[in-house]
Amino acid sequence: MSELHKEVSELERKSATAARLFDIRRIIGGLFVVYGVIVTIAGISPSDADLKKAEGVHINLWTGLAMLALGLFFLVWMKLRPAEAPAAPEAEREPGSDTA
Repeated sequence: MSELHKEVSELERKSATAARLFDIRRIIGGLFVVYGVIVTIAGISPSDADLKKAEGVHINLWTGLAMLALGLFFLVWMKLRPAEAPAAPEAEREPGSDTA
């Protein structure tokens, strides 16, 4: 293998790693999990005034659990279907390369 081909392969590998690292599903899922845990903890033992305002519904508990479920959904989705680095356009590929 030529030195240039090794460099290109290394850059493609780094690009794929960067694409996975900055996957928006990781950010959204992580935030929903963190906020879901906080809201769920706040909703476990509401005050009587909070329950009266929400007409007897444990709204913080249910909202926190829903946020937690949504965040976990995003993280599982990211794990099952990882992001792939964008393919190089045909014009930039070297003739004879078999990267398709």
